[in-house]
Amino acid sequence: MTEIRKNGTGNGDGTTGAPLAAIAASLQRERQKAGLSLTELARRAGVAKSTLSQLESGTGNPSVETLWALSVALDVPFAQLVQPSKPKVQIIRAGEGARFSAERADYVATLLSPSPHHARRDLYLIQAEPDRPRESDPHLPGTVEHVVLCSGRALVGLLDEPVELAPGDYIAYPGDVAHVFKALEPGTVAVLASEHT
Repeated sequence: MTEIRKNGTGNGDGTTGAPLAAIAASLQRERQKAGLSLTELARRAGVAKSTLSQLESGTGNPSVETLWALSVALDVPFAQLVQPSKPKVQIIRAGEGARFSAERADYVATLLSPSPHHARRDLYLIQAEPDRPRESDPHLPGTVEHVVLCSGRALVGLLDEPVELAPGDYIAYPGDVAHVFKALEPGTVAVLASEHT
């Protein structure tokens, strides 16, 4: 049987243990995501609150049975509690990604990051030319758009009161009213985040 070791290194007989720090971080993360107190999670898993507290602080030596009970109570796979989480890295190279063109303007939006399940925002790369402005109808109530201009110049914001932006400028405006993006120079590029409440 693989034992759980404080540092996660081998024990001399070819087995390795799960690091307690990874288990502690996983337990805290999953318990908080579930909105449970230490007391409530301990009750649901049938373990002592002091045991759970020790595990979340990276001390103690949990048995497989304890970890299984906690994974069941949290409704997560067992491995999710014992494997260190790996940061997710996403790369979209220039010219890649799902691209959407406007019908009446030289305006292309590339979806960089769709809203993950725990957030309500989408991230786009905007490429526009000084042709016709991209006028947008109101989006869902509560939508806010954030724009950072990367290159060129553009009029951005509410349809009746757009603001001229230069590289490095940032604007936020209600996306649930009519708004506009009008490039003023060739090769205008911006990053747009659409936030949904």
